[in-house]
Amino acid sequence: MAIRLIVKDPDPVLREKAMEVTKFNSNLHKLLTDMAETMYDAEGVGLAAPQVAISKRVIVVDVGDDHGLIEMVNPKIVEMDGEQLGPEGCLSINNLNGDVRRAQRIKVKGFDRNGFPYELEATDFLARAFQHEVDHLNGILFTDIAETIYDVSARPPHQPGE
Repeated sequence: MAIRLIVKDPDPVLREKAMEVTKFNSNLHKLLTDMAETMYDAEGVGLAAPQVAISKRVIVVDVGDDHGLIEMVNPKIVEMDGEQLGPEGCLSINNLNGDVRRAQRIKVKGFDRNGFPYELEATDFLARAFQHEVDHLNGILFTDIAETIYDVSARPPHQPGE
């Protein structure tokens, strides 16, 4: 389909509470497909619609595990347990990473691209990715909640085999 431009902080769309999706149609399908292509092209593990300047409650996540690509419309985290502290970065924030405290396990409910409800339980990195993307839908960036923030622009380039 199309790779979309990822907006960067301080674009105001990143601070809006995204609107619920009410129409499950070809426009939504195109958005989801474009978001997945954009995420993969940017080598990310998640993307929320506000990051492509669309203030709708839509996310895509693929952390490289057995779940593969997960599309979720109007996601709501309904259970959270445990705690993990770990590093996060963001496609909308250049050169910064941070250590963010998140739930270790979550249950999230939402809809697929056709409007069928489903729920998913996630732990570890997948739970972290979901929480990060749902935060985007509420206008929250990881830099708002990180316990530490560090500049990664000076990091040496990735070497093959690392």
